[in-house]
Amino acid sequence: MSPLDNTYEQKFKVIGTTPPRPDGIEKVTGKAQYGADLYVPNMLYSKILRSPHPHARILSIDVSEAEKLEGVKAVVTANDFKNYSDNNPSDILLNCIAHDKVLYDGHCVAAVAALTNSIAKSALKLIKVEYELLPHVTDVDEAMELNAPVVNKGYVLENVPSGYSENVTSYYEFGHGNLEEGFSKADTIVARTFKTEAAHQGYIEPHACLASMTGDGKADLWCCTQGHYNVRAICADIMGMETSQLRVTPSEIGGGFGGKTCVFIEPIALALSLKSGNPVKLVMSREEVFKATGPTVSSSIDVKIGMTNDGIITAGEANLRYQGGAFPNGTVEMGAQSAFAAYDLKAVITKGWNVLTNRPKQAAYRAPGAPQAIYAVESVIDELCEKLNIDPLDTRIKNAAKKGTVSSYGPTFDDIGLLATLEAAKKHPHYKATLKENQGRGLSCGFWFNFGGDTCVSLNVNFDGTVGVTEGNPDIGGSRASISQMAAEELGISYDKVRTIIADTNSLGHNEVTDGSRVTFAVGLATIKAARAAIKEMCKRASLIWQIDEDAVKWENGSAIPAGPNAGKFDPLTIEEIASMSSQTGGPISGHHEVNAEGAGVSFGVHLADVEVDKETGSTKVLRYTVFQDAGKAIHPSYVEGQMQGGAVQGIGWALNEEYIYGEDGKLQNSGFLDYRIPVSSDLPMIETVILEIPNPGHPYGVRGVGETPIVPPLAAINNAVSRATKVRFSELPLSPPRVLSAIKKKLNNRVERYNNF
Repeated sequence: MSPLDNTYEQKFKVIGTTPPRPDGIEKVTGKAQYGADLYVPNMLYSKILRSPHPHARILSIDVSEAEKLEGVKAVVTANDFKNYSDNNPSDILLNCIAHDKVLYDGHCVAAVAALTNSIAKSALKLIKVEYELLPHVTDVDEAMELNAPVVNKGYVLENVPSGYSENVTSYYEFGHGNLEEGFSKADTIVARTFKTEAAHQGYIEPHACLASMTGDGKADLWCCTQGHYNVRAICADIMGMETSQLRVTPSEIGGGFGGKTCVFIEPIALALSLKSGNPVKLVMSREEVFKATGPTVSSSIDVKIGMTNDGIITAGEANLRYQGGAFPNGTVEMGAQSAFAAYDLKAVITKGWNVLTNRPKQAAYRAPGAPQAIYAVESVIDELCEKLNIDPLDTRIKNAAKKGTVSSYGPTFDDIGLLATLEAAKKHPHYKATLKENQGRGLSCGFWFNFGGDTCVSLNVNFDGTVGVTEGNPDIGGSRASISQMAAEELGISYDKVRTIIADTNSLGHNEVTDGSRVTFAVGLATIKAARAAIKEMCKRASLIWQIDEDAVKWENGSAIPAGPNAGKFDPLTIEEIASMSSQTGGPISGHHEVNAEGAGVSFGVHLADVEVDKETGSTKVLRYTVFQDAGKAIHPSYVEGQMQGGAVQGIGWALNEEYIYGEDGKLQNSGFLDYRIPVSSDLPMIETVILEIPNPGHPYGVRGVGETPIVPPLAAINNAVSRATKVRFSELPLSPPRVLSAIKKKLNNRVERYNNF
């Protein structure tokens, strides 16, 4: 079979079923080992001293009194990181611990390792830091102005247009066609500016790690991460050690959603361990997570779209300004690529600016950059539909991207499921349901690229015919189940005969981070190929037993059988029988595959939202919510449904409540879940799901990633629903009760004023 021999049209036996979660019992009984659960003998406890200022020069740090405190075994500052290589990711190190300047409220200045947590806390109070306060900026538009305080020098790329401050570090532009000509064909044009605030990923488990580093250059690190190979590469560079001498083991992860793709505390724990000679455990508090890890970017976006009276989009233009915190990031590039991806347009241009501010370095959050851009575009499209009195779903169907469409960001689409999701939404009872007074219905398309990347899998056939699969991607969305299913399907055995585990960095070749909805696609692809390698070997073993040519044996339903009548008459040899004789036929049987996976296939979804707005309080209640998404092939449908529901809930929270609030002093004002309000079950109806399966030709089973796309449409779907319920067009998120109530009152006052003037 060819590397991409597509077999998704076959009748599956295991794929598409919903076997029990392999981690279910451990998690519900409390046996699962998360980052903060790890313990080793002689372990020290670490605490971090963080800056109380958003921007300041460090004049001096005196740790002498802290070092004298009984029970303190090590104190580290930036001066303890002087031996890193020229290839060191200095941005990451500077974000982990401040060198000459602190760049945001909560920036690490020093860290302590002590016998107990209480001693470590006491030691922090003894560290004396002298600061010179500097001007700060936390708003993206203000940071772009020529007279804005410069956050971090030396990062401006050559392609950045002139006329901006040094805080503008990169610029991106995508599109095609003649905008002027496109807008001239429009009957109606709407241009608006939108703003979104930074949002937290909302994972349950704070960041935690345990480091053990000795003077001989060897180290072990346990941490809750979405990518332990990435952690190894970065930390080895920072610590000036050979990659092979650092082993990183991922713990069970209590949520990530992109927020645990970065390194924040691990080098500090390693440095403390090296200095003290003891293992060091470091666990962030919830306040530290909010202040010193990466949320998604905040944004300021201009969108201009032209449309004919019959609903054809003639031109689209978007300008995206994303603040990425104190260090550069590439999120705006993905936002600029995503903005108009759902539409087949003759004239479209999207521009993006990455901007530095005195905030923590931005991290990914499910489809990073896409929700903000698509929120702005989809809101303008809905407003145009309302102005022209045309159906918003029919309009999107008319303009939808399809196979053969040249995308707004360059590539030509292959088989995609956007039209199918739109048509499914139109036929669904939800779209036809009656609305009452103060209620509104909003919809939005969503898009994500999906990733592949470096992937390595080993598959071992045990003597009893059971199978062990070893892969290198932390399971944050059910991949252990889906990988086991694909191995079982390919081998022709039952799901319960396969166990998938996550290897440490020394046990398997390099694997990319668990992000971008890559794992079921890329690791699944490698698993299928590893299984086929094992099958080939088992057919060889059967040929030896039967004493016939290897080519005369084929695999079917978990057994080796003669390939045809000319091969001879032999009873099938099951996987159990072949495995039991493996020592006599050549030794252990395994399959291995490594790949830089391509062909992930883009993903589209459509969300419908019904809301009711209390015009006395401004509060919004979500009445009904339905997700339609192309999953390629749903390997484990209940996991797929969970991904769709989870993304929708996070996006709803972002649209209605969630935001980082910075005061004029540049300090974060709501660094905890009491003040940063995420949705709870009582806030929401059951999220309905409709899984569509348009096979991805780039995967043997037709798999597409599903984890990113569900968070993209909710921002616009909710915004459009609230706008239609209140008859007020909103352009700033979140739609918190005060913001909604203020808009309603403003509209009422305008009506009264017009009446009085009349």
